[in-house]
Amino acid sequence: MHIWVDADACPGVIKDILFRAAERTGLALTLVANQYLRTPRSTFISTVQVAAGFDEADKYIVARVAPADLVITADIPLAAEVVAKGALALSPRGELYGTDNIRELLDLRNFMDTLRSTGVDTGGPAAFSPSDRQAFANRLDRALRAAPGKPATPPPEA
Repeated sequence: MHIWVDADACPGVIKDILFRAAERTGLALTLVANQYLRTPRSTFISTVQVAAGFDEADKYIVARVAPADLVITADIPLAAEVVAKGALALSPRGELYGTDNIRELLDLRNFMDTLRSTGVDTGGPAAFSPSDRQAFANRLDRALRAAPGKPATPPPEA
């Protein structure tokens, strides 16, 4: 299992949880972003800075994700692509995306996007809370325990 992070909008507290998880499990963790990211020195943690542009990080992740990998993202279209490739996707709020719920979530996201484009104020997501952090940590722990026990491999080069 390789853990990929759509890191541009990933909360710092979630990145910290992921850093600790990579060290504890020995799994490779790659953060992909349009900007420079500071990470702890680790054999298991790497970053990839992609070109600025719409969905560049998403394209990078989708091109490299493999079945049984885990992708951390709040981006529903990215999660749909990841799930279609047989990988797991987990939101920073602890929601696991899978074949059973991704179509419904993608439809809801597209509906809300249509409403916003017509001028309807749909509000935004609730502020990130300690319960979101805990839900993420719990779901991540369950996903990592269920993962096949593979040793980490060096992250792929850009």
